[in-house]
Amino acid sequence: MTYAIQCQNLTKTFQQRVAVNNLTLSIRRGTIFGFLGPNGSGKSTTIRMLCGLLLPTSGSGTVLGFDVTTESEEIKQRIGYMSQKFSLYEDLTVEENLQFYAGIYGISGARLEERKAELIAMAGLEGREKQLAGSLSGGWKQRLALSCALLHQPELLILDEPTAGVDPVSRRVFWEVIHRLAKEGMTVLVSTHYMDEAETCDEIGFIFFGNLLAKGSPRELIAQMDAANLEDVFIALVRQAESGDNRVSPGEKGRIQ
Repeated sequence: MTYAIQCQNLTKTFQQRVAVNNLTLSIRRGTIFGFLGPNGSGKSTTIRMLCGLLLPTSGSGTVLGFDVTTESEEIKQRIGYMSQKFSLYEDLTVEENLQFYAGIYGISGARLEERKAELIAMAGLEGREKQLAGSLSGGWKQRLALSCALLHQPELLILDEPTAGVDPVSRRVFWEVIHRLAKEGMTVLVSTHYMDEAETCDEIGFIFFGNLLAKGSPRELIAQMDAANLEDVFIALVRQAESGDNRVSPGEKGRIQ
């Protein structure tokens, strides 16, 4: 299978408000795809549909070959998902959080001990195993949350603004882990509003008011827009979208025209 994620005209409305508008998108396996846009742009709604947590109003989509509307349970078993807000039990220790999530995924015995050791080392949590999750700083909490999402060795990792509010050092460490996982073959979909993070992705997509404005590698988009950086690209795209400029296509191609 070439693509980990494929969407065709995926749409979600809440009463009269369109949160995601005819999203058509393909994400190749083994790549890091950055989903960019301001708060309220539709990133989280799209991610919840892809995770099988929210039914689309219309359109279609597959994740790892499974239909987002009819095979959500199969999707949930094969992905790792980390939401914007901390998904930890703060009155449990680091080790107890890992054991709790291992129980959800049906991991026990020697495999559990092996995975705990691997993930604690990956996240740099050695020596903190007995520390309450609630006493960790934001950056350490996010590392632990990522470890919990990776316990069952998912094929696809979906991260919804994982570094929002996290200090710069922790952000850098977090992204080093993401790139290491991608090199090992994992597909990563990550939403962010940090342009420096987006620049390290293989491909990115800009979303604004539910519309996909553009999709491509950071280098491609900067060159196509004759811009100095991704921030300038996004500002130009938003201005074009607001003015109705036909060089922006939020429809089927989702690319700069």
